[in-house]
Formats: sequence, structure tokens, C-alpha cells
Amino acid sequence: MANFNLWVYEHAIRRERFFKDRSNPLEVLSEKELFEKLRFPRHAIQQLAFDLEEQLRPETSRNCSIPPLLQICLALRFFATGCFINAAADIIGVHKSTASRIIHRVSCVLSGRLPLFPTDVSTLNKVKVDFFNIAGFPNVIGAIDGTHIRIQAPSTHEPLFVNRKGYHSINVQAICDAKLRVLNCVARWPGSTHDSRILLNSQIHDAFERGELQGVLLGDSGYPLKPWLLTPFLNPVTAAQTRYNTAHAKTRNVIERCFGVLKRRFHCLHGELKMKPERVCNIICACVVLHNLARDLALPDLEEDQMLEEPAMEINEARDEDGCGRYIRQMIVENIFSV
Repeated sequence: MANFNLWVYEHAIRRERFFKDRSNPLEVLSEKELFEKLRFPRHAIQQLAFDLEEQLRPETSRNCSIPPLLQICLALRFFATGCFINAAADIIGVHKSTASRIIHRVSCVLSGRLPLFPTDVSTLNKVKVDFFNIAGFPNVIGAIDGTHIRIQAPSTHEPLFVNRKGYHSINVQAICDAKLRVLNCVARWPGSTHDSRILLNSQIHDAFERGELQGVLLGDSGYPLKPWLLTPFLNPVTAAQTRYNTAHAKTRNVIERCFGVLKRRFHCLHGELKMKPERVCNIICACVVLHNLARDLALPDLEEDQMLEEPAMEINEARDEDGCGRYIRQMIVENIFSV
């Protein structure tokens, strides 16, 4: 009996220390501090915890499990700062290994909520109007580009992850609207993969080829010229083609701004992620989902840090085999930009 009472006492002490070390950031931080450290206000974090509670609830019935709200706070701290995992773990007072598992769990849950490209006519028409208001470019439903997220050299297939700039990365393809909201994201290809290959093997490519989406994307010269993907003229020879290129650049610039806002809000995408590529891909997708949530909540952007991606050296305009892309582009030049 004495041994049992001693065990109860020691267990109570451990529980007290456990919960004493784990402070709830929502209870100790002000609104300003929450936004600085976690990038979201109190009500948004609470709503996110409510939405993800079923998927993040600990499966164990043992004491001292980490509740979903604290899991989300820890993951947001890591996404926001890109700091070492043990530094992010300090926000709720857990060990580094526990923090790593929590970040992976939250990333997987969030990545399952990646946006699907809109297909309803009313939504697409609104997107077209927003794009047209930028520089008068008609029928645009998205701007597409790729960006590289730096990672540490993986232990397997290491050469595949070296990009054209000489460092290891994941090449991420994204399509956004004029409000900088991501409409589609593909984050699973190593850094050496060309942007056009990622597009060719994506579901969005197949959807456009089947005629399921009515409108055009704007891409740089690294993408193939297609009836639904318009690129700039490499060497404009008329004033109308020059005006087309100018409007194209101003309109397509939203994807560059989107990448800048995304990486500035979630600084983990700014530096080098020291994890396996599979885990990095989940983190990227999770940050994209959170970025869209921030846009929906109209949260203020941090100071934009645009890191413009250099267009790939390969020019794919010659891959417009049937000439349909050239025809569509020329019709736009003659009907919109020739006057």
C-alpha cells in the first residue's frame, strides 16, 4: 500500500511538471505576439484546431497526450519561423522528437486539404474579371510558375534534387488567381525537373487538354505555347506584340508576388528544410493551405520578399506542333492589343 501511495504521488508530480512546462500560447501571448510568432490571430487558430480536431486527436487514452490546439501552435511556430525543431518545440515545452512527429502529423492533415482548381462558370468568370482589371488581358483563369524550396542533400537519389542553380530543392508548381490565392499546387518533383515536365504530368494539364476548363493560363517562356497556356513573344516585332508582352508580364506577375507572400509568411520555405523530401513536400502543401486561409481571412501580408524565378533556359514554343497556340496568341494580339 505504501508503494502504491508513493507511485500515485510521483505520478502526480510528473503530471504537474508536464502541464507546468506546457503553456498554451493562446493564453500567454497577446494578439500582436500571436501574429508575429504564429502568423495567425487567436480566433483563426482556435477555428483551425476545431476543424482538425478529429484528425489530430491523440489515439492513445494515456495521460499527458498533446491536445490538437497545442499541436497546431507548435506546427505554426515552425512554419512561421523555419527555426530548428527544438526551438519550435519550446513554445509548448516538448522534446525535439515529439515536436518532429507533431509537425509531420499536422503537415499531413493540412496537405490533404489542398485546393481543387475551380470548375464552375461563375467562379471562373470572377477570376477572369480580376485578371482583366490588371492590364486588360482577356480570358485568364490563372498564372502558372514554379519555385524552388531548398532542402538538405537527401541520402537517396541525391543528384536528382540538384537544380539548375546548383543547390538541392523541391520544384513546386503553383497556379494562382489575381488575389494571390493558390488554385492548384504540385509539390512532389525533385529540383532537377523542368517546369514543363511537371506541367505535362499534372492533372491540371489533362483537364485543360480534355476541355474541362474554359480559359487560359499565363506562363513564362519555359512553358510550351498552347491554346490554353499563353507565353510571351521572344522577339516582338510589332508594337501590338510589345503591348501584348507588357500586359502579359504585368498580369503574370501575380504568381511571383504570390510566391513572395507565401515564403515571407512561412519562413520555413525561405531557408533550407532539413528533412526527408517526402516530409518537405507535405510541409510545402500545408503552407499553401494556410496561405489560402490567410487570404480568405484578409490577414495583412508581411513585407513582400519577392524572389523572382529565372525562366528556364529551354524554350518550348517550338512544341506548339499544330500551331493552335500561335493562332490563339495572334488573335489576341490583333483583337485586343493592335489598337
